[in-house]
Amino acid sequence: MVVDDVLGGESNATWSNPFSLFVFCLLSIIPANSTSQLYPSADSVVLLDALDLALVRVLAFADVVPAARDISGTISTLTVDPAMNLIVASMANYLAAWSLSQVQKNTWLSHSSLILQNRSNISAIDCLLAVACTSSLSVYTLILENDLPTWSQKWSSSFLPTPSFVRFSPSLMCMATITQQDNLVRIYLTTSGRQLQAIPHPLPVTNLTWRQAQKNTRDDLILYTVTSDATLRVFMPVIDSPRYLQLHASLDLSSALPYSVPMKVAVTMKSSIFWLDRQVVADSLASLVRKEGEEEDARMRRARDIKEEGWDLFLRVLSDGSLVVNALANVDRRPPTLLSVFTLLQSYFPLQTLPTSLTLISNPSRPSLPTLITSPPLASFSLSPADFFDARQDGLTLLAQLPPDTPLNSAHITRFVRTPEGLGVAAIRTSGGETWTVREHGAKLVSTTTWRRADHVIVLDRGRTIATLDADAGVLTLHSNPPCTLSVPPLTSLFTLPPSSPGTHTCIYGLTPTPTTILHIHAILIPEPSLTLQSATQLPLVEPPALIVPVDPMAWSWEGGAHGVHDVLLSVGKDGELGFWIPDGGAEVKGKGKEKKEDVVTDENEAARRREGWKRTGTVRTGRAGISMALCSSAKKTALVVPGMTGSELTIWDSKESQFASGLEYTSAVDEVRDLDWSATPDGQSILAVGFARRIEVLCQQRATYFEEDPGWALVWQINFEGILPHPISDSIWLAQGTLLIGSGHQMLLYGYNPKSSKHSEHLFEHVARRNGPLIDFHPQMVLQCLLWEKLDLVKEIIVNLARDVERLRFEGDEGFVWTTAPSERFLGRKQRNTKKIRRPGNHRRQYSSLFDEPDLGIYEPSDDPFSRELVEKLLEHLEMHPLPHLTPNEHAHLLVLIQATLEVDEARRALDANGLRYLITMRSFYILNQRARSPSSPGSDCSRRQGGYRERMRYRDIVWAFHSESQGMLLNACTTACRNKMTWGDARALGVFMWLTSSDIMKTQFEAIARNEYMAGDARDPVACSLFYFALGKHKLVHGLWRQAAWHKEQQAMLKFLANDFNQPRWRTAANKNAFALLSKQRFEYAAAFFLLGGSLKDAVNVCLRSLDDFQLAIALARIVEGDEGPVLTTVLETKVVPEAFRTGNRYLGSWAFWMLRRRDLAVRILVTPLQDIANELSMSIREIGSPHYDDPSLALLFSQLKAKTLQAAKGTSEIAGSVEFDFVLQIARVFVRMGCHILAVDLLRSWSFDRPSTVDRDPAHSHAPPSPITSRFALEPALRRRASIMIDMDVSTQPPTRRASPTRPFSPLPEIELPKPEGDLVARKAGMGSLIKTAKQNVQVPEFDMNAFF
Repeated sequence: MVVDDVLGGESNATWSNPFSLFVFCLLSIIPANSTSQLYPSADSVVLLDALDLALVRVLAFADVVPAARDISGTISTLTVDPAMNLIVASMANYLAAWSLSQVQKNTWLSHSSLILQNRSNISAIDCLLAVACTSSLSVYTLILENDLPTWSQKWSSSFLPTPSFVRFSPSLMCMATITQQDNLVRIYLTTSGRQLQAIPHPLPVTNLTWRQAQKNTRDDLILYTVTSDATLRVFMPVIDSPRYLQLHASLDLSSALPYSVPMKVAVTMKSSIFWLDRQVVADSLASLVRKEGEEEDARMRRARDIKEEGWDLFLRVLSDGSLVVNALANVDRRPPTLLSVFTLLQSYFPLQTLPTSLTLISNPSRPSLPTLITSPPLASFSLSPADFFDARQDGLTLLAQLPPDTPLNSAHITRFVRTPEGLGVAAIRTSGGETWTVREHGAKLVSTTTWRRADHVIVLDRGRTIATLDADAGVLTLHSNPPCTLSVPPLTSLFTLPPSSPGTHTCIYGLTPTPTTILHIHAILIPEPSLTLQSATQLPLVEPPALIVPVDPMAWSWEGGAHGVHDVLLSVGKDGELGFWIPDGGAEVKGKGKEKKEDVVTDENEAARRREGWKRTGTVRTGRAGISMALCSSAKKTALVVPGMTGSELTIWDSKESQFASGLEYTSAVDEVRDLDWSATPDGQSILAVGFARRIEVLCQQRATYFEEDPGWALVWQINFEGILPHPISDSIWLAQGTLLIGSGHQMLLYGYNPKSSKHSEHLFEHVARRNGPLIDFHPQMVLQCLLWEKLDLVKEIIVNLARDVERLRFEGDEGFVWTTAPSERFLGRKQRNTKKIRRPGNHRRQYSSLFDEPDLGIYEPSDDPFSRELVEKLLEHLEMHPLPHLTPNEHAHLLVLIQATLEVDEARRALDANGLRYLITMRSFYILNQRARSPSSPGSDCSRRQGGYRERMRYRDIVWAFHSESQGMLLNACTTACRNKMTWGDARALGVFMWLTSSDIMKTQFEAIARNEYMAGDARDPVACSLFYFALGKHKLVHGLWRQAAWHKEQQAMLKFLANDFNQPRWRTAANKNAFALLSKQRFEYAAAFFLLGGSLKDAVNVCLRSLDDFQLAIALARIVEGDEGPVLTTVLETKVVPEAFRTGNRYLGSWAFWMLRRRDLAVRILVTPLQDIANELSMSIREIGSPHYDDPSLALLFSQLKAKTLQAAKGTSEIAGSVEFDFVLQIARVFVRMGCHILAVDLLRSWSFDRPSTVDRDPAHSHAPPSPITSRFALEPALRRRASIMIDMDVSTQPPTRRASPTRPFSPLPEIELPKPEGDLVARKAGMGSLIKTAKQNVQVPEFDMNAFF
């Protein structure tokens, strides 16, 4: 079944559909353009699509007759009226009818109901409405009064034998009944109920049908009956008595067998016979003839003969797996003696069992291929008339088959239990249950065992064995051969997990009530079944936990075996603290070879010997109280549900909590959650199914991205049962191969991968891997990160490979196509390829391969580089017309942008430094994406505009690169060119120009250019537009001249008169300020700020920008232009607006820039790593709100690596970051790389990060043997600082106050000693090790050894 709603846009994944159920009556109804099969199942009617047996709807009897809820019955009879599109079912003495909606497509509505007053159970029904009960036979007609359908009894007669089957004739003049008490077929008049005839049969009659008359044929009463020996009889009226039926022909088993079959075999052989609908056969043959034209092979000649002769066809299925089709000719001719019966063909039947029901229905989508439906088991076949009637095996093609039913399926399902690997499952019902084995990669379930009563059930051995717990007797029973029992205390939970050590046993865990004791039991099936209690322990917790649940073991089976150390239990504290536990001490090893068979361990010493403890592997503090539901995946992702007043809160947590990550990955307000269940992909990714009352939502983790601000988890599928299932969902559970089993009422629905649905279908695991797995080289996210981390030559190689692959794809096709990937070594470093280096004389700098080494300063001369403008333009042209597979429109648009930006950056990179290149890349992407977003013809325009493709400004992260670049002149030229040499203030704000420019002269020049462009923008030439900028530059006389040319402006005369005054005088400054306040009242805010500047009130102008214009970049630009970078107004803006805004939004880049501008470069470095709250506690300025930590950006590590030793202040700030903190920070950034799909870049980061500490070596003057050299520094730098070409001295070491509280000083020693900071005293160790950079000794930081387990 195709899932109702597929989210994520491009997925074509399909799921196979439900099974259920108990089929004893099979009917079909044909609404517009579709055909549905229906059959009763317990208290419901199930409608399936006839082609693929996909679930269409389940109709609950109680929805029409609410009184039926009080009886524990099942639907006994079912019929349909194709003409009126009615479904009628009965239960006990109740009758319910549904009708197909004329408005809503494929929607069935409650139509009417009927309750028999004599409380006689209904035994048979048929439309009009004929109702057969225990002692009567009645006919009802439908009456519409005030649009309310009601059933009116036409007649009723006593009927001693209970009718078991009733059918109206096609003309509705007569009806035929059969009973279970005798062998008679009785014919009655519909109008009066008078019996016309009783036809005796030698054996009980099992089925009957009236022959449907075709157009241009006689409308005679012709009856087909089938007796228990599979003999079909044909009854027709005689010429002089049209209502009296006589036997005219019979088809028994012997007539279907060839003469070569021995009589002894024929006697023991069984068969079933069915009639094939004449109209369906005729229509399919007519469509086939029209389709094939005048083709004259043997197949088509036979098909034409059958069509032209109009034979009645009967299909007999034999127990030896063969089928025989008999033809009855001349039925419509007179006299009846012309009838002839002959065998048309013998062929192979695809099923191994004899069906009890078979029907041939039309296929509206393909009229020449009708559908054959059989039961049991319920299966659908596509019948090719040409091949079928030519006795070919491919004449019947199996389309879908549902598993057989079990006797207990009428009871409602309460929950499911599966084996750890998902290859066996048990359905626990209100009374008993059954187990199933998963076959055919999760597409099929085979019933294995059943049970009648149990309080707890666990499934073993892939569903072939179960263990049940009788709570009253306190006995756990292993249903093996022979059975085994074990006495246990009362248990609240019982589950199985794979063993952590090799062996033939299975681990069973049981939890007792408070105080919770954990029983560890070994179950052995071969060679000798046994149950042995291994231990009874408790978790070493101070307070009893609120919940203890098992960790889902699904992923363990993907690891080549379940053996190994895995987290077994998850504990949830009342305060929301999560604990992950593994067995400690290895009870399995201790008890190996000494397991006893006694039921109860009574020896205290023996129990103590077996007792094992528990070891906690990690904790996560969620801060959630009142957790009602918790479940942990194999990858230690924990889903929590906290109920609220109007719904529930669903959160997903990672187990790796640190000061850089709280562990929270997803949060959502949802309806009441009824069920949680985890699955795992072969590469260990987690998939969560969240069950609600009427729907199932499937969540998977998705990559973090620079392009869209999406949550960490995404809804990939939603299975909505609203209007489909009458009962709420009771449970859902993942099985092997990504198959999802859902229980609702007594129904079980199986969803999984169906490769037959579409050749382009996608498995759930493939879809999840594509959303969260490692990225291919040319993915825009990988390309962007490589560009940011100075891997331009690698990106060029990737683009060249992509161009070649695209060309190759055009000739080879996408079937089995493999994209070219660059070797891993190319990602691990920055060595240049495809270039040769010409060095200047005496330049012997070494090449670096680390992410953080200084760029080589050689001069590069390109060699035969395949990367060229021609190649890029050709590739872009192709990609515009043929988007790459598995890229969203937004990702495709970004890829095109990055390819184009790479070309432009490569052509300009020789004159830019690394930070300049980063800014240029992001700036070009910014402009190109905005241009594409505005263009309705671009493939990604709609998606870009909707999902963040269009942006008002560049991110502060990108602006900071330009701020720290030494190529600002070229960057400004590039920005000006991007603005077509007409940069306005809107452009400057979008590019952050006046945040990153550092030269005062350049700033003023550019500000004047902006003023000029603002004035020239449009045709008005309005001096008001440029006044703010010119007044900031002190050029009010120039503005006065512009007003002289604005003769059209109504304010010209007033402004000319006012600007002619001398604004150096206090009088006119006061007048300007008064005019500014007047303009504020008129909400002309920008002009008011201009008059404040004219009046010399920079502070008021800045306040207008901040409060009224909400433009702090304009406020900063004015302050920097008017008073420079050290003025009090700029300081106030930074301290009162920018820094609080950075803390409020959690934007560490903006905070770093602000602190750098405030000359607090130690804080500019620390804010990149240190928790914001720690820095806020040390600031004198007021920080009222602190946002999310935002450690999910790899560029934080890149910026930190640059700034941590750039200046003395920065080195001082770096020294105050503990080595363990820096280690955790790098580990967090590596995890972010993995979350982004850039796994190889995470490896590169971990292998190349340098933990060198920027500190100084100070010597006691009393022990100094030589005065300091006049040509050397006053202090010795560590290698981390010495390797830099220069370090900027930006602090007075004798007066600069520390950023933290004073620490106790330690006495100087003759020789500097190495200080190793203790983990619990990082602050004291840092202060003792660093101090003020001139009065401390050298400090070496102990970095903990890298543990890959901490990363993964």
